[in-house]
Amino acid sequence: MLQENAATGLLFLVGIFYGSLTMGLAAILAVCCGTLTAMVLGYDRTEIEQGIYGFSAALVGGALFLYFKPVPVVWALVIVGSAVATIVQHWFIKQRIPVFTFPFVLVTWVILFAAHHAYPDILAVPGVGGANEGTDITFPLRGFGQVIFQDSVLAGSLFFIAVLISSPAAALYAIAAAVIAGMLSSLFGMPEVEVGMGLFSYNAVLCAIVFAGSKLKDSFWVLIAVVLSVLISILMFRHQLTQLTFPFVAATCITLAIRTASGKFADTAK
Repeated sequence: MLQENAATGLLFLVGIFYGSLTMGLAAILAVCCGTLTAMVLGYDRTEIEQGIYGFSAALVGGALFLYFKPVPVVWALVIVGSAVATIVQHWFIKQRIPVFTFPFVLVTWVILFAAHHAYPDILAVPGVGGANEGTDITFPLRGFGQVIFQDSVLAGSLFFIAVLISSPAAALYAIAAAVIAGMLSSLFGMPEVEVGMGLFSYNAVLCAIVFAGSKLKDSFWVLIAVVLSVLISILMFRHQLTQLTFPFVAATCITLAIRTASGKFADTAK
């Protein structure tokens, strides 16, 4: 969740292990593989220590055990996928293109596409997990949890506290964004179960964390990014596309472009 804080990362890991021992182990393996790849390829030491080459890898590891059965070939895919995500992350960094979690999205999409067409037997049976029957007041915390594939209130609470420790402003903006996203998705007629699970909130949480700040104008950019992420999520849901964190990436990049363009316009007008 874009936080360079070891205590925060530890709480994230606790939340993942609470939801799934396998997913927790996969996340650790993926982070180690991603970091080792960066070290072997001689990437910037400071960026490695900041965890820049670990977060997309960790998400790949978690996602693969959300969508696939825990069989040996999937563990091999975690190793390969996390290494590839690290290489893709580095390429975007060298190009100075802010893509956030897009390497994770891209690698996971490719693996899912290949598995569907070549090896469908390893795909997990879809289920609703711990879903509640409808939308209740816990959906914002579930939205926090869904950032790392957890639908429990406890995991979401741990993730919220983790961000709060690192950046109180980001945590408060994010919980507000989760509420707004849930309300908007309900307004657009999205299924109550999915809204209640936080599936339309987690991308908004990430958007809010990116644009959170101490200035009043920061709230405007948070709102723009959150609304865009919800609209993109709804569009992908209606077309039965695997979202992952793509709505967050797209909404954030669009909002950054708008903010940059508006700043240049304001400078020109002076």
